[in-house]
Amino acid sequence: MAAADEKEQCVITRRDVLLLALGAASGARAEQGGPAPLHIVTAHLPPLVMAPGEKQAGALRELVDALCKRLDVAPEIEFMPWRRALYVATTTPHTAIFPVTRLPEREAQYRWLAPLYEENYIFMAQKGSDFDVQRPKDMTGKRVALLRGAAQTAILRELGFERLVEAASIDEVHRFLLAGMADAAFGERAIIHRSLEMRGEEKNFHLGRPVRSTTAWLAGSPDFGELAAGRYRAAMAELVADGTQKRIFRQYGLA
Repeated sequence: MAAADEKEQCVITRRDVLLLALGAASGARAEQGGPAPLHIVTAHLPPLVMAPGEKQAGALRELVDALCKRLDVAPEIEFMPWRRALYVATTTPHTAIFPVTRLPEREAQYRWLAPLYEENYIFMAQKGSDFDVQRPKDMTGKRVALLRGAAQTAILRELGFERLVEAASIDEVHRFLLAGMADAAFGERAIIHRSLEMRGEEKNFHLGRPVRSTTAWLAGSPDFGELAAGRYRAAMAELVADGTQKRIFRQYGLA
C-alpha cells in the first residue's frame, strides 16, 4: 500500500512540475509580448501526425499549427502513447489533444475546439486470411487488432465485435497481424494506407470499404471556456474558407 501511495505521489508531483513549467513559460511569453503557449498532446499517426524527426509533420499537425498561428498561440506539442494522451488531456489544465473522434461518451470529457478531418474506418486483413474484409458483418467472431484507447473500440462493439486485441502503437497493430495474434485490423483509412506504404506491403493485404465515418477534432481539457472554444472554431472556419485546409490535405493525398 505504501509503495502504491508513493507511486501516486510521484505522478502528482510530475504533473505539478509540468503545470508550473507551462505557467512559467506563459508568463515569460506574456512579458516578451509573444504568442501564448498551449500544451498539446498527440501520437505518431502517419500521415495525419508524424513523429519528430520525420521529413513531414503530418497533415493534421500542419493544420493545427496553422490554426494556432491564426489565433496567435504557440503550440508546445508532446508525443506519447495514445491512451495516455487521452488521459492527460482530461486531467491537465490548458491542454489540448488531436485527432480525437467525437463520440457521445466523450462529449463531457473535453471542450471541443475545432473539427479537423473526416475519418473513414476500414478493416484490413492479410491475403490468405479467412477474414473477409468485404463482409465484416459475418466476421464478428474474429480477433481484431486496434489502437489502445482509440474510438475504434466503441465502433467495433457497436458492430458486434468482442474479441479485441489492443496495441500500444500502429506498428504494434501491424506486428500482431503478422504474428497471427489477430485476424484483422481496424483503423482509419489514411493511416492504414500509409502504414502499408511505408512497409512496402500494400500487395500483401486486403482493405475493405469504409464502414463508419466520423470527425476528428482538436479537443481541449474541460477548463477551456466556451468563448475560447468559439474562437478556435471560428479560426478553423477561416482556414477552410481560404483554402488552407485543402492545400495542406492535398500535399498528403487527402484532398
